[in-house]
Amino acid sequence: MTAAPPTVSLAYGRGAIDVPLQDGALVITPQDDPALADPATALRDALRDPLGVPPLREQVRPGMTVAVSVCDGTRAQPRPAVLHALLEEIDAAAPGCEVVVLVATGTHRGNTAEELREMLGDDVLARCSVVNHDARDRSSLTSLGTAGDGVPLELNTLWVEADLRITTGFVEPHFFAGFSGGPKMVAPGLAGIDTVMVLHDATRIGSPLATWGVVEDNPVHRDIRACAALAPPHLALDVLLDRAKRITHVVCGELFAMHARACELARAAAMRAVPEPMDVVVTTNSGFPLDQNLYQAVKGMAAAERVVRPGGSVLVAAECADGLPAHGSFAEVLGAADDPAGLLELISSEGFSVPDQWQVQILARILGKADVQLYCDGLGPDAVRAAHLTPTADLAGSIAEAVERHGPGARVCYLPEGPQTIPYLAG
Repeated sequence: MTAAPPTVSLAYGRGAIDVPLQDGALVITPQDDPALADPATALRDALRDPLGVPPLREQVRPGMTVAVSVCDGTRAQPRPAVLHALLEEIDAAAPGCEVVVLVATGTHRGNTAEELREMLGDDVLARCSVVNHDARDRSSLTSLGTAGDGVPLELNTLWVEADLRITTGFVEPHFFAGFSGGPKMVAPGLAGIDTVMVLHDATRIGSPLATWGVVEDNPVHRDIRACAALAPPHLALDVLLDRAKRITHVVCGELFAMHARACELARAAAMRAVPEPMDVVVTTNSGFPLDQNLYQAVKGMAAAERVVRPGGSVLVAAECADGLPAHGSFAEVLGAADDPAGLLELISSEGFSVPDQWQVQILARILGKADVQLYCDGLGPDAVRAAHLTPTADLAGSIAEAVERHGPGARVCYLPEGPQTIPYLAG
């Protein structure tokens, strides 16, 4: 009896897609540390022994207003576990203290009541006020002057005026901010639209240092840190996750010391050397919740961009159940030029400034380097073509065709978890 050919399981939506493994292909996955056996205890211990600041119980006082920043619904943050640990410590030291959970949406849409229930749980909703940050609601913002390299800083007033501020997030490599978590949970997470537009302008995004895993001298990350420093958290807590979205590390303390430590751990787990450029790279957007829309799926493409050769092929599996999405300006900017070169020219032109242009700028850059095909259920073929991508309804067949097109000895690489693993060219 002939053995079945080997396959690779690609993260997709809430499940996975199995595709044939091409002979000699590289499969690059995160080198995760073991999941914590008792994450609740690890969270509690971190809050009681943070880096560089007093424990939470020593910082909170009766009558205080506490603001807690959490990730929005596109991120896999384990919010209930983190919030339960925080509330346990807060309520032990200051029972009945007012706690507002701020969903750090940046410029994303606010989460619905149903989504918030799934994200936070009924007990958190019953204990805390929960507010979706709205970057476009100027009445909810406070100006703090100028930060960094000319960034006009407006932040959520509930955050600025809180007696005790706490950020919570998770850290993984980020395609232009270097790493997620940490200061991003202040800005852009809780920033006004004008702040976000400058932080994400074409010059900053176009810098070669605005990329995965780079913090020092990254113009985006540098100014994100400058913004956070003007209304810093009194305590910051980030986690690292494995591919099953289980907690592997908890890091807590002063914002910048905490984040530096978390970035070290994330770099070791997620960044992998590849010996030479690849002809074909198969990637994902790490499944739900990150692959909910095409806007987010650019991250998986950007991971592949790191190692695909000029003129190579990138094939992306991302469910895009939320479409482009319909909200925001991503679709508008995508349709503002006939081809990727035209998009880059437009976005770089003097005076052009539209929300979500940064994602289009990166997508256009990728399309200028490689052919990109998208397998998804949430967008029809015409919508995929309108986004300057090539649709495919047969991912396995398209992979085989790409390999054949590049000829004998084609070098193939799979990123089954998408941007959870960031490849880079060795040397």
